[in-house]
Amino acid sequence: MLISFIIVNYNTKELLKDCVNNLLEIKKEIHEVEVIVVDNQSFDGSEELMTYEYKDKVTFIKNPKNNLPDGHNLGYQASTGKYVVHLGTDCYPKAKDLLELIRYVEENPSVGLVTAKLVTKDGSIDWDAHRGLVTPWVALTHWTGLDNMFPTSKLFGGYFLKYKDFSKPHEIDVCISHFMLIKKEAYQKVDHWDNTYFMYGEDMDFCLRIQEAGYKIYYIPGVEILHYKGGGIGRTTTAEEMNASRRDYNHMKKVRMETVRAMRIFYATHMAKRYPFFINWLVYFGMFLLQRVRALFYFVKGSGY
Repeated sequence: MLISFIIVNYNTKELLKDCVNNLLEIKKEIHEVEVIVVDNQSFDGSEELMTYEYKDKVTFIKNPKNNLPDGHNLGYQASTGKYVVHLGTDCYPKAKDLLELIRYVEENPSVGLVTAKLVTKDGSIDWDAHRGLVTPWVALTHWTGLDNMFPTSKLFGGYFLKYKDFSKPHEIDVCISHFMLIKKEAYQKVDHWDNTYFMYGEDMDFCLRIQEAGYKIYYIPGVEILHYKGGGIGRTTTAEEMNASRRDYNHMKKVRMETVRAMRIFYATHMAKRYPFFINWLVYFGMFLLQRVRALFYFVKGSGY
């Protein structure tokens, strides 16, 4: 098998259907393709759709709990491909895109993971697919808006790395799991996704461990892939335009609040040992304030956002 696609789904039935149909079209061209769908306790009919309409076309796995890293792990354990592609239900690659990325990896043995230029429906770049490692300084420049004021500065632009040369492939630190193509031998050294995370942070953790295993992560700007950003969490713009997902406000609130928890886990696991006590204290205090602000926001706004 050449490519194993792994899709983790939660209540995005319509997007999931479109996503799987797109991959089945790819299979007509590439042939050596398997589609693995892991469902994280959806209640919108996703399971019924996969088990009946796509019974003989996909490998369907029911996750006993709603946890994104666990979903990735279950999909990986079932995969047999030389390359593993983690894909969001709102992301639509083409066969030529995949072949171009595989060609690049095969020509560059030091590269273990590649991603592409993800482009949203309005044509803008999804910068979450092109990020640097979040150190205390990088976080400070991002949250204070310095990276927006000086986007091409290496000193202030470390979050989205907009100073990189987009005329050619280049190394990055982090991409999102909505689209990442991973060489199986690199994946085997990392072995698993950290299920301490619920959502957010798990992709940064995974990317860092890919690099610690001796592999590089590359961004290929010449390959553009459509990404209906936000469909997987029921974001209003995507969900309403595409009838993409069943909007579960409690889940959306949990997802938003989990961002701070993910920051805390990642920092404690990978960053704290690099810095003295007073820096760590400031970082954790900043996370505490951010969590309180977000909690207050949801208390005031309720579920109607």
